[in-house]
Order: sequence, then structure tokens, then C-alpha cells
Amino acid sequence: MTTTRTVPPPGGTRGAGVAARLLNGRSHQLNEIGLLVAIIALYVALGASAAGFLSVHNQLGILRDAATVGIAAWGVTLVIIAGEIDISIGPATAFSSVLVAKGATEWGLGVGGAIVVTLLLGVVWGAIAGWLRAMFDVPSFITTLGLWSILGGLGLYLTDALPVTLPDSGVFDVLGGDVAGIPTSAIVMLVLFAVFAYVARFTAYGRSVYTIGGNAGAARLAGINLTRIRVLLFATTGLLSAVTGILLAARLGSGSGGAASGLEFDVIAAVVIGGTALSGGRGGMLGTLLGVVFITVIGNGLVLLGVDSFLQNVVRGVIIVGAVLINVVVARRGRAGAAA
Repeated sequence: MTTTRTVPPPGGTRGAGVAARLLNGRSHQLNEIGLLVAIIALYVALGASAAGFLSVHNQLGILRDAATVGIAAWGVTLVIIAGEIDISIGPATAFSSVLVAKGATEWGLGVGGAIVVTLLLGVVWGAIAGWLRAMFDVPSFITTLGLWSILGGLGLYLTDALPVTLPDSGVFDVLGGDVAGIPTSAIVMLVLFAVFAYVARFTAYGRSVYTIGGNAGAARLAGINLTRIRVLLFATTGLLSAVTGILLAARLGSGSGGAASGLEFDVIAAVVIGGTALSGGRGGMLGTLLGVVFITVIGNGLVLLGVDSFLQNVVRGVIIVGAVLINVVVARRGRAGAAA
């Protein structure tokens, strides 16, 4: 399955538009193939050098870690395709874990009520960021940077920087555990992947997102409601951050304002490594899925290899930048070869 879509250049002929779609589609496929090869190479190298890497227990752990990055990454993929950015994912996830823990214990909402309120508030703060972007033309980097600071501060303030223990609950046991041996969070991630892949490829909303990312002015002239699309985009990332926070709290047994530190960078890195253009208009969910796996396997492998925790970010950063550069070179060569 491929979820790549492209936008023809405005004012070009129909033939030029078809050619552009073919070239971009081929370059994106080359990117996905390159990522798949890189993941296989990582598995071979780590399987031979890191004790326990290929064990079932470790592979299930990789799935859990991938879900923490992947669930939010589906929404961020659409945001970046639309030419926007959302850097609030980490604090939004941490704050959501605090909300669900506080709601289920100190605020008397019960487990179900705490989950519903957390999800609704995730939609609200995301929609506010999207509304500010759409109505006042505030750059999305600035609106989500403000959200990053607000939610991060609130999460720490409400908890005095201490974890809030979840109550005993069968619901949390399931959300933090597994179903038929598969981590529940991984199942949620894959179900949402299928939903977002369908939305991106087969719905008018998905086509509008790509069109806005390709040329927002042309999209407006074509009758696309930019305000509605932008509000929906950021409301979606807010919702997915809340889902991630709830699942993370259930997994850890507590909510914490310091959880998910740096998650936004892993999410954005996975999306960009997956071939989504930061300039907007090009990208796909399959590439993001491969990017999520790539990022997660690297992190897991570094831990198993015993790399110093202070150096892990350095190594990951070098690998991520190298992977992006390789993908850019492969994509350019693919376009050049197709044009020839």
C-alpha cells in the first residue's frame, strides 16, 4: 500500500502535472525502499552485536516504543504536508498523562470520565492553536511553541514535578498491557495508521491537505476553506497527543509532567525521514511508518549496546541527519533518472 500524494504545479499543463506526480511518486517510493533496506540492515547488525535484540520480549518492547512515537506521527505527517509544524507533542502528551491520572484520582471523574475529558481537552488546545494560525496568520511554529511552554508548565505545576499514581482499574490494565500478546498501544497505532492512510489518500479532506501544502493561495482560490482545514489539523494532533498520553500513563502506572521529554523531535524526525517534505505538498503515511520503525530501532539498539546515555542523542542525531541526506540524494537521482 502506498499513501503518497503530490500536487501539480499551478498554472502548468495537464501533461506537466502528470509528469510531476510521476516523478515525485517515484522519488517517494525510492525513499521508502531505502528506508526498508536501512531497517533490515539495522536488524542484521543489531541482531549480531546486541544481546537479546531479536528476542520476543525486546521486539514487543520496540512495538510499545514505536506506538509512543507513531500515534502522534500520523497527525504530524498531515500537518507537515500542509506546510505547517507542530512542536507541542511532548508536553501535550505529558500533560495528558497528568490529566487522566488527576481526573481518575483527585478530581473524582472516574476512569471513563478522566479519559473522555482528557481526549476532549486535547482536541480543544489543538483547535485553539489551529485557530490562531488560521485567523491571525501566526506561524504554526510560534503557536505550538507557546502551547509547548503552557502545557509543559501546567503539567509540572499540577504535580509539583512528581508522578501521580493511577488507581487500580481493569481499563488501565488493558490500555497499558496487551491483547493476545500484542501491546495494546501498538494495536491502537496500527489501527490509526490504517485510518490516516485512508484519509490521506481517498478523502476530500486528505486531498485538500496536500493542495494547501503545495500552494495555499491556489487552494484558497479553488474554494478550499483554509481555516477549517488548519483547525482540524491541529485539533487532530492535540487528540493524538492525548491518546498517547493516556496510553503512556497506563503503561507506566502514573501520569507525569516530565514524561515524553523530547518526543516532539522523534516524531518530526520520523516524519521527515519518511520522506515528507518540510516545505509541504509531499509525503505519505507508509514512509512515516518506516521512519517510526527506523527511529525506534536505533533507540532500542543504542540502549542494548550500552552506549552512554549522554552520547545516545549524539549518535541518534548523526544517524538521523545521515539518513535524511541519503534520502535526499536518492530522491534527486530518482527524479533525474526519470526525467532522462
